[in-house]
Amino acid sequence: MNSFGTLFRISIFGESHGAAIGITIDGCPPGLPLSEEDFTHDLERRKPGAKGTTPRKEDDSPEIVSGLFRGHTTGAPMTILFRNKNVRSADYDNLVKTPRPGHSDFVAWKRFGGFNDHRGGGHFSGRLTLALVAAGVVAKKLIEPVEINARLIAAGGNPDIEKAVEEALAVGDSVGGLVECKSQNIPLGWGEPFFNSVESVISHLAFAVPAIKGIEFGSGFTAATMKGSEHNDPILDETGKTATNNAGGITGGLTNGNELIFRVAVKPTSSIGIQQKTWSIETQKVENLEVKGRHDACIALRVPVVIEAITSIALADMKLNFKKSDPINKA
Repeated sequence: MNSFGTLFRISIFGESHGAAIGITIDGCPPGLPLSEEDFTHDLERRKPGAKGTTPRKEDDSPEIVSGLFRGHTTGAPMTILFRNKNVRSADYDNLVKTPRPGHSDFVAWKRFGGFNDHRGGGHFSGRLTLALVAAGVVAKKLIEPVEINARLIAAGGNPDIEKAVEEALAVGDSVGGLVECKSQNIPLGWGEPFFNSVESVISHLAFAVPAIKGIEFGSGFTAATMKGSEHNDPILDETGKTATNNAGGITGGLTNGNELIFRVAVKPTSSIGIQQKTWSIETQKVENLEVKGRHDACIALRVPVVIEAITSIALADMKLNFKKSDPINKA
């Protein structure tokens, strides 16, 4: 449904043009220093403003309504709200009958019998990634000194990101992108084998981010073309440090003490300025569709901080689970 995690558990709520969106974090230990100012840097990174991003501007000011007292977490569930103020819902009126190709409009209407909030994509909107970023701020503090850094390394298949975005804007189209995330200082042994492997947990959260269509760890799909003698990472010392990092910092579903590396593929935004064809629920035939509203030509520009957030949330849960299952007598 709309919750994730075992010990560090998050529940997301709200719609793009509803009164507010937000997230509840359950399981955050008490005593973690936290203030609303701690959220500023990452929330600003997610905001639009760069060329190719939506002109919709929101305050995105976090309201911490529970779980925080005198500058520290209390151990109670923490709920963080973001009010929606800059909405133009009329821009989406035509999408009730003519759903956007590549978007959730049609499947959401079918799945929820037309009772879903269609404005701005409703609960399916990328705006809800704001709540993920907020939870990521808390998670990042919890897993210190782990450092997580993600960046957009290509847009539309082009490492010249600015050029790719400009070309898309010139014709009213959109482009996807490739985001790479690297994490350092992760202790050896976080994660679980099989169903809760590091790859499984991060992938689950990554695909909760709208527009993510693929993920690879370390050498990724290139591993299918390599020999074992090429792909194996020679272990150099008792810390687990390896000469190469084709495994991407994960072995047997557990962190192995090396840098955690993965990449995600972000699809092009489905809301574009070019006229498209779509099925009309009203006329029961294919009609022309012109999308109105304010949209990103390259949503991937705003994705890196979201990927950092989901990575930190995954690692926070792994850290708490690791402490819970840490053996009394280690080998």
